[in-house]
Amino acid sequence: MNGLPPSLNRIVTELSRFPGIGKKTAQRMAFHLLDRSRESVEELAEALLSLKANVRECRRCHHIAEGDLCAICSDTRRDSATICVVERVLDVLIFERMGEYKGLYHVLGGVISPLDGVTPDDLHISDLIERLADVKEMIIATHPSMEGDTTALFIAQQVQGLPLKITRLARGIPMGTNLEFTNEATLASAFTARVDL
Repeated sequence: MNGLPPSLNRIVTELSRFPGIGKKTAQRMAFHLLDRSRESVEELAEALLSLKANVRECRRCHHIAEGDLCAICSDTRRDSATICVVERVLDVLIFERMGEYKGLYHVLGGVISPLDGVTPDDLHISDLIERLADVKEMIIATHPSMEGDTTALFIAQQVQGLPLKITRLARGIPMGTNLEFTNEATLASAFTARVDL
């Protein structure tokens, strides 16, 4: 028992379910909400309910949308001949912040992970293959992990024979890093992916 009223304890419990939010941070957030006006808290509650009521998956790429298609799929200025395949919605946001990529996306919804019971059928791979008819390049941008590599290899095998270029994000030594402090796996990946000058 921490001496807090049940209503406040409930909010602390719910807030601490958020990723990266521990009990202490959840308590600070709860007290912040308690200090705000009733109208302000009602606006927050309304925004949360609206989020759940209105935001859904884009029917084409599985990004987030408020209609059938997300803003990226709806944008006719995007290069529809290029698709970047990512694991999660957050990955799309990372590429968009970069500002370099002007093509479309496809969100897999995870990676193949037999240990976690995730098979290719659990991902949006069949939807991806259906989208490739008019695509000239597919960029596989899964995370550099065992599961990400397995998923990338599986997708590449599934589309073998299609007339499209398949690329993978390059891996290597980050800018500003000294070779002395680079681990062997990163150095080996950079060596294998070396480019002509």
